Amino acid sequence: MNDRSAVKTPAAATAAAVTAPRPPNRTADARGGRTTRGAARGSGGWTPWLYLAPALLVLGGLLVYPIYQLGLISFFEYTQAQVSGGEPATFEGFGNYGRLFGDPQFWQVLLATVLFAAACVVSTLAVGCALAVLLTRVRAVPRLALMLAALGAWATPAVTGSTVWLFLFDPDFGPVNRMLGLGDHAWTYGRLSAFFLVLLEVVWCSFPFVMVTVYAGIRAVPGEVLEAAALDGASQWRIWRSVLAPMLRPILVVVTIQSVIWDFKVFTQIYVMTNGGGIAGQNLVLNVYAYQQAFASSQYGLGSAVGIVMLLILLAVTLVYLRLLRRQGEEL
Repeated sequence: MNDRSAVKTPAAATAAAVTAPRPPNRTADARGGRTTRGAARGSGGWTPWLYLAPALLVLGGLLVYPIYQLGLISFFEYTQAQVSGGEPATFEGFGNYGRLFGDPQFWQVLLATVLFAAACVVSTLAVGCALAVLLTRVRAVPRLALMLAALGAWATPAVTGSTVWLFLFDPDFGPVNRMLGLGDHAWTYGRLSAFFLVLLEVVWCSFPFVMVTVYAGIRAVPGEVLEAAALDGASQWRIWRSVLAPMLRPILVVVTIQSVIWDFKVFTQIYVMTNGGGIAGQNLVLNVYAYQQAFASSQYGLGSAVGIVMLLILLAVTLVYLRLLRRQGEEL
C-alpha cells in the first residue's frame, strides 16, 4: 500500500524547516548569563566594604593608630625629659629591644606569664564547660540562680573583685583561713600561693563568658543526638568528649582564643592583689613589667617595646592555633 501522506517532497521539507521554531542558543544564553552575573558582581563588589567602612574607620582610630604610635615610640629614647619637651627624642632603632632581650628579668617574667596564662586558660575552660553542661541538667530555678550568680561575677569590675578576694583570704580578718584552720597564713607572701590566689580570682571573673557561650552552643545541638548517645550507654564525659566537643569546636575555638588574649594580658588582678608585682617582683607578669618600665622608671620606649613583644606573641599564638585547626579540616 502506497501512503502518499507519509512522503514529503523536498519543497515541503524546506518549508517545514523554515517555519519550525528554532531551539534556543544555549551558548549565547550561557554567555549572556555569565555576563549578567559578572556585571552584577562587579557593580556590587564594593557594597559590603561601604557597609563596613564606618566600623573600619572606628577600629582604625581606636586600634591601628595607637599600635602604630606604640611601635614608633619603641624605636626612640623616650623618657620623662622627652615627654616634658626638655630634650628631643633620639632614634635608637632596635636599642630598646636589645636592652629588653638582654635583661634576665624579662625572660623570667615572660616564662611566668606564659605558665600563669596557660593555667588560667585551662582552668577557665574546664570550669566554664563543666558548668555549661550542668546548666543543661538542672531545673529552671537552679539554672536561673546559677546564671545570675555567674553574670554577677562577670559584671564585677576587676578592681572590686580583686579587693573582695583579698578580704576573703586576709590573714587577720578573712573567713577562708578560719574555715581551713590556717591561722594567720599570708597568701600573698609566697610566690606560688600568690599566683594561685590571683588565678582563682581570674577564673572567677572569666568563667561566665565560657559558660554562657558553651551553654548556648549546647542548646543548639539537636536533642535526638544526645538521646541516642545516652541510649547507647555513653557516660556524661563520653558524650562531651565524643559528641558535644566536636560539634562545639568552632565555639570552643572562639572562647579559647579570647581566654588566651585576656589571661595573657592580666594586669589589674596582679597589680592589686600582689601590691604591684609581689615581694621583690616575684609575681610580675609582662603587663605589670611593662607598666613598671614605662611609668615607674619613666622608660617609655622600653615599656613600648614590651607592649610590641606582647602583641607579636599573641598574634603568633593565635595564628598557630588557627593553622593547626585548619590542618585538621575545620572550617573557620
